[in-house]
Amino acid sequence: MQTVRHSEHTLKTALISKNPALVSQYEKLDAGEKRLMDEAFRPDSDLFGPITLHSQSDWITSHPEAPQDFEEFFSDPYRKIPSPQKHSIYVQCIGQILKFLKKKKPEDAFCVVGITMIDLYPRDSWNFVFGQASLTDGVGIFSFARYGSDFYSSHYEGKLKKLQKKSSSDYSVFDNYYVPEVTSVLLLRSCKTLTHEIGHIFGLRHCQWLACLMQGSNHLEEADQRPLDLCPICLRKLQSAVGFHLKDRYKALVRWVGAESIDTPTVTPEHSRADPLSLPKPVEAFKEWKEWITKCLAVLQK
Repeated sequence: MQTVRHSEHTLKTALISKNPALVSQYEKLDAGEKRLMDEAFRPDSDLFGPITLHSQSDWITSHPEAPQDFEEFFSDPYRKIPSPQKHSIYVQCIGQILKFLKKKKPEDAFCVVGITMIDLYPRDSWNFVFGQASLTDGVGIFSFARYGSDFYSSHYEGKLKKLQKKSSSDYSVFDNYYVPEVTSVLLLRSCKTLTHEIGHIFGLRHCQWLACLMQGSNHLEEADQRPLDLCPICLRKLQSAVGFHLKDRYKALVRWVGAESIDTPTVTPEHSRADPLSLPKPVEAFKEWKEWITKCLAVLQK
């Protein structure tokens, strides 16, 4: 196991920048927001900590990348930002692919993200993918099939017995697919993947500063070790792009965990096919994260 630990000076530069305009922008933050962001520099902080690598197969070791600090993010000419005309994020539950999403993209959409419980195979030569996205078109599709604990059980056996030619508009191959139990762990993993990928659409690259949702993950174990929250550096990037108050954001997240939730760990497959808006959320796996948000709110409201 290896710990990736940066100096206070390095983290301050990554978060605040040496650019006078960006330093001035940081100084204008609400006092509570600055107090929370400054937790990044505290070696004894219980809110933000260093990155821990557990094996040589982890993302940072396997996929060397140049780190992206706030100044690089802010000055990136290709990153997308919401506008009054395109400000909505649409999450579409489908069994189809990117072309469908592009055709269905509403006029006011910043991006459209399709989610499915069907395993994704973009080409015959590929094993599988967790997701695919077109950042230029602002669309993506992500599969949470392999996040279910029973993915490799016989219940998941495919319905197709032989190769069948289908037209480009025929999606009947997705009919009657197996829907697993929506456990609290599956929901937690899904939230991590979805928010991580939408972060990329906003222009956030993989984080190499602190333990963070925007860290890359090379396998399921590494994804599970990744936190659900953004580190201060990535949080400032997203705040700059979207323009929210941290206090409002964290209060909304606490409400989301609590609203129409259940403390039991699963929603049955039969319920999974019902109207998703009418289902209670299994949030048992979110308890630790909710406690973390409560600590952040205490710092913000001090």
